[in-house]
Amino acid sequence: MPVKSAFFPRTSELCESMKWKEWAGYYAASSYLTLHDAEYFAFRNSAGLLDITPLFKYRVEGPDAASFLSRIMVKDISKLKVGKVTYCCWCTDQGKVVDDGTVMRRDENMFFVTSADPCYTWFSRFLRGYNVTLVDVSEKTAGVALQGPTSREIMKQVFDADLDNFRFFSTVKTRAGGFEAYISRTGYTGDLGYEIWVDNADALKLWDALMHEGKRYDIRPAGLDALDMTRVEAGLILKDVDYFNALHALIDDRMSSPYEISLGWTVNLDRDPFNGQAALRKESLEGSKWAIVGLDIDWAEIEAIYARYGLPPEIGSHAWRDSIPVYTDKSLRTQVGYATSGTWSPILKKNIAMATIRKEFDQMGSEVQIEITVEHVRHTATATVNKTQFFNPERKTSNPNATKS
Repeated sequence: MPVKSAFFPRTSELCESMKWKEWAGYYAASSYLTLHDAEYFAFRNSAGLLDITPLFKYRVEGPDAASFLSRIMVKDISKLKVGKVTYCCWCTDQGKVVDDGTVMRRDENMFFVTSADPCYTWFSRFLRGYNVTLVDVSEKTAGVALQGPTSREIMKQVFDADLDNFRFFSTVKTRAGGFEAYISRTGYTGDLGYEIWVDNADALKLWDALMHEGKRYDIRPAGLDALDMTRVEAGLILKDVDYFNALHALIDDRMSSPYEISLGWTVNLDRDPFNGQAALRKESLEGSKWAIVGLDIDWAEIEAIYARYGLPPEIGSHAWRDSIPVYTDKSLRTQVGYATSGTWSPILKKNIAMATIRKEFDQMGSEVQIEITVEHVRHTATATVNKTQFFNPERKTSNPNATKS
């Protein structure tokens, strides 16, 4: 049976739909209202507040903390400055991704790591020889994500940090009324947003403060259904959907390298040894087999297919997570990959998807065919290969009032 996060006394009162999912052993609201449209538009037009407590959370501290994390991750964490955050992944010796997450350097010798899967046992395997302490703080720490165009203004009403000069992928310890919190300018919606971490005892104070100050800025509690749509628009991958944890994969073909899931940019090869270094160096020289791309699916062709049956085209209100074949042409003779995530994007007015396809077919602007099933018959519609990042507003990274550095 799922457990309740420290925010549950508030989220349970607000969840009128009674639609809950299980996320890492916790109750997580799918949507607060019967339809999640308002929550999606809060993320894109005002601000949505999401309980992210189910993420696994680790404190890594000690004189060798930076060296230890650099050893187990594909990015050189020793170069991360205090007060900064980075996104990265960690791999097996074969260069296959175990998980991805964020690393926050809160002090010279203290880091805060988040992950989607429980990784304490995996991290612990590499502790020998390092003067470092690894502590699982998942059950003691509560977190929320405040995402959307008005999120900065809400945060300014609650916290005493200088948010006008708070840069993208930064973190800082700050205070609000009666409690301390760590905040970071990060998120999973591809928009302006923040993640806030507090002790469980302060969780309700945090929630109440944000909701109270956010009333003037049309804040709304938001669930996972709306989040799933925004992360597809932003081209953000999801474990067990767009890739699999290499430790849980049943066969080798289900494992992926960072280069194959659009995380090649996180790999720092030329440094001291780290997990998967030799395999990743070889792949960087020889090339990858797969690539994740965005697909812009031709809406007119979808309409035409449905019209043959006298039906209107179907627009799903939710993001989908099915594996759908992708071909070179309408003959269906050559399958080049498969789409893993997709949605109708209300803000872009497009039918979009993320797909894993063979590397030789990932040229931007090229066309492939994605399978469409109507009335039990398989058809295809043209899809244009695009960047995975369909939605990337300037406000996500900009600081209108930032001082020059």
